[in-house]
Amino acid sequence: MPEPSERTDSLDGVKVGMTGRQQEVVTEDLTVGGHVEGMPLVYGTPMMIMLMEKASGRAVAAHLPQGWATVGSEVNIRHLAPTPVGRTVTATAEVVEVQGRSVLFAVEAHDGDRKIGEGVHRRGGVDPECFA
Repeated sequence: MPEPSERTDSLDGVKVGMTGRQQEVVTEDLTVGGHVEGMPLVYGTPMMIMLMEKASGRAVAAHLPQGWATVGSEVNIRHLAPTPVGRTVTATAEVVEVQGRSVLFAVEAHDGDRKIGEGVHRRGGVDPECFA
């Protein structure tokens, strides 16, 4: 059995304070109205959450064991304001807790200077070969 310092199945490289960022321009297919007839053409909550998940994954990707990834397991998000088509949304994520293979992130989304979303998101570290 490998020594603890040789293990490659832990998230020892992931540290509190690591950050990630992801951006996208709101297009009609990213709006509520683009998916639900009669609804306004504003950025959809599920799309904002996905952007936050991407930012979270980016925060730790380079510090995972080789070949590993993270998968989302929990979200607690508030969507605070609508964003129209054409605006750029930036999501940021910061590691606030690491417990075993679980990483908790504080996440935010901004539409320019305005905060449009906030909350927490948890991801788990996995070996995709074993996970599948």
